Amino acid sequence: MFNSFTKVYFFDADPAGIIFYASIFKYAHAAYEDFMRSLKLSRDFFFDEDVVIPIVHAEADYLKPLKVGDELKIDVWVSKLMKSSFELSYKFHDALLDTAATTKTVHVCVSKKDFKKTELPKELYLKLSEHLVE
Repeated sequence: MFNSFTKVYFFDADPAGIIFYASIFKYAHAAYEDFMRSLKLSRDFFFDEDVVIPIVHAEADYLKPLKVGDELKIDVWVSKLMKSSFELSYKFHDALLDTAATTKTVHVCVSKKDFKKTELPKELYLKLSEHLVE
């Protein structure tokens, strides 16, 4: 399991001073980028010439309010891994380590030429499999 750390910023809050519902996905994506870079892949899949890995589904559950200034620990793991896609799960913990929110994102590998589904590059598949928790 990979861990990322951040805090809730004022610009991500609503007028009540809690995280705006859509902002959780910004934090999830930042954790996703940190996770991918931690894999130390030989290719940077954010700027690959052959394939792209867009997010095709995202969901979130909000369990406890997150307020401006709250420190966050974000756990990230691979919850599903298929030939051409993977699902990442995220658990957002507050300073007391209570679970405040959970999110999931589904990523599909597609050819940059025609945007048709293609298999995940072998190196990426193998690295993701090391973080698979079912």
